[in-house]
Amino acid sequence: MTESNRPLRAGLCGIGLEAYWSQFAGLKSRLEGYVAKVAERLERPGVEVVNLGLVDTPQRAQEAGRRGRREDIDVLFLYVTTYALSNTVLPLVQRAGVPVIVLNLQPEAAIDYRAFNKLEDRTAMTGHWLAYCSACPVPEISNVMTRARIPFHQVTGVLDEETTWVEIEGWLGAAQLRATLAGARLGLMGHYYSGMLDIMTDVTLVSIVFGTHVEIVEVDELSAFVAQTADDAVAQRVGDFRDVFDVQQDCPEDELLRAARTSVALDTFVAQYELDALAYYYKGSGVAANEDTMSSIILGTSLLTGRHIPVAGEYEVKNVLAMKMMDSLGAGGSFTEYYAMDFNDDLVLMGHDGPGHIAIAQGKTKVRPLKVYHGKVGRGLSVEMSVKHGPVTLLSVVEDEAQRFKLLVAEGESVAGEILEIGNTNSRYRFSLGARGFVNAWNAAGPAHHCAVGVGHVAETLRKAAALMGIGFQQVC
Repeated sequence: MTESNRPLRAGLCGIGLEAYWSQFAGLKSRLEGYVAKVAERLERPGVEVVNLGLVDTPQRAQEAGRRGRREDIDVLFLYVTTYALSNTVLPLVQRAGVPVIVLNLQPEAAIDYRAFNKLEDRTAMTGHWLAYCSACPVPEISNVMTRARIPFHQVTGVLDEETTWVEIEGWLGAAQLRATLAGARLGLMGHYYSGMLDIMTDVTLVSIVFGTHVEIVEVDELSAFVAQTADDAVAQRVGDFRDVFDVQQDCPEDELLRAARTSVALDTFVAQYELDALAYYYKGSGVAANEDTMSSIILGTSLLTGRHIPVAGEYEVKNVLAMKMMDSLGAGGSFTEYYAMDFNDDLVLMGHDGPGHIAIAQGKTKVRPLKVYHGKVGRGLSVEMSVKHGPVTLLSVVEDEAQRFKLLVAEGESVAGEILEIGNTNSRYRFSLGARGFVNAWNAAGPAHHCAVGVGHVAETLRKAAALMGIGFQQVC
């Protein structure tokens, strides 16, 4: 298991004030129960909760911060259960050193005023009120964290309210996205497509901002794995192709065998370098083995993309990051660009040659033969698919002078209708701005010409992820 596939480690810490416990019977256990309830809801497959308990003194805050660091938490949910001093919070978040989500959650929507006012014991009244007092210290905590230049984010609401948990789920997804990129190993194979200045990327900055490890890998080594692949593995992979894809009748058997051999070799290659994503481009001219490899790569790279190892053509570093982000949210993330505009239906046609995310296809992905790739040396088989009809999100990772990178996002809809049957991914998209408005707004944001498309509307989680990563965010629709 690579680091990007490990469970998210979510730290959870309730905060309170030790002086209260001896004064108000049952308050501490009541608040600990609330913390336990949050821990139970956070825990799920893929998320490990590191429950740091109820911290109520600066000393315990230091201990909790050190424990969070030892257990390598990715995010800290700071649950403000009642009034707490800011000097309890500061050492905790300083030592934890991870993004902080402040949970300002009341146990119920409102105090039952009549029942409360009928209590005869003034001490009991205060103890009951303090269980609802989560909002009280948040300004104090916010002030100190702002002055300490420690970013934080807030969820304000009711403990068991579903709208509260929709917000928390968004932060969990954002934290998972950030952790996935920070632990990912990105392979770069080949070189840029000559002349595409927009896609050229500072890969050192990729590692600095996203934490992603960049591994430079060689086409020649993949070609060597192709030559070493056993015939029985190739035959089995052809069977896999026929199960997964809708292989068209005009696909030559020798091309299926060639694609299968490269696909098996790709799996070996990816395992060898423990890659979580791959961006590639290589002309493949002049060296027969490499030309053979690169012209038979699309089916194998599509299988990898469907297995959560996104592969981007044209050495598109920024876009494979976008694909990985979308995939980490369960939305897919297929390589795409403008194809044309349909002004009659007010739609934008988008797609790309090369790998497609077959897990988000509308129906079974077709395999078609190509005599030449579009603008590239080669031959072989390609995939043709549309993204599932329904809501979609487009994501582009954009280089931004002020914030290093920003996430550019648009929400729209994949709709049914005629597409170009050219052996590529190809879909029809409708946007609330209309085709003209969307294209103008998207282009004005300065993206490279590729983006990742995924199913569902996930802009709000992407907004949160950008906040956790300290980069910009722009949504055009």
